[in-house]
Amino acid sequence: MAKQGYHHGNLRQALVDAALKLIAERGPVGFTLSEAAKDAGVTPAAVYRHFAGREDLIAECARQGFAIFADLLEHAWAGGKPSSLSAFGAVGRAYLAFARRFPGHYMAMFESGLPRAGHPDLAAQARRAEEAMLRATEALTAAIPPARRPPAAMVAAHVWAMSHGVVELHARAAPGAAAPFEPEALLESGIGIYLRGLGLLPPDS
Repeated sequence: MAKQGYHHGNLRQALVDAALKLIAERGPVGFTLSEAAKDAGVTPAAVYRHFAGREDLIAECARQGFAIFADLLEHAWAGGKPSSLSAFGAVGRAYLAFARRFPGHYMAMFESGLPRAGHPDLAAQARRAEEAMLRATEALTAAIPPARRPPAAMVAAHVWAMSHGVVELHARAAPGAAAPFEPEALLESGIGIYLRGLGLLPPDS
């Protein structure tokens, strides 16, 4: 077999790309290092020149995913322009777009069960994504009187959980099979109901 990973000079990334493909197809626990090595065109022993084991390889997949994810969230937020409300909606849509475009990364990030404490580079990128969501939430909730303002971290967690739920609802079957609404419409209406409950949107007429 031709060792394709060596041909393009980046065996480490070739192994990550192979793992991402397998994760998207089978989930984070559905493949072996040998399978990733085979897909990258190298021997299993070559993997250990770059990764301590399968968990280390999955952690790198997740780290790269969180780096992309954080970039997308920060770009969607764009400093709250043209308004904190519209930018907040863009952040939610960016979440769905990421899950659709990068399923292997998404599954490595949220379904692998990796302890972030053991992977500091992964933890740093995850914090960057979380901070982007938190900044958006803090700006949006600043209009609520302090006495009634919920913790921004809690609001961010609620919206994150809602976004994750919409992804899960649609990711396990063909689009529309698990719910009669498109993901974006489902998330937008859910966030709208939530923000109305906080007094950030006027009631429906």
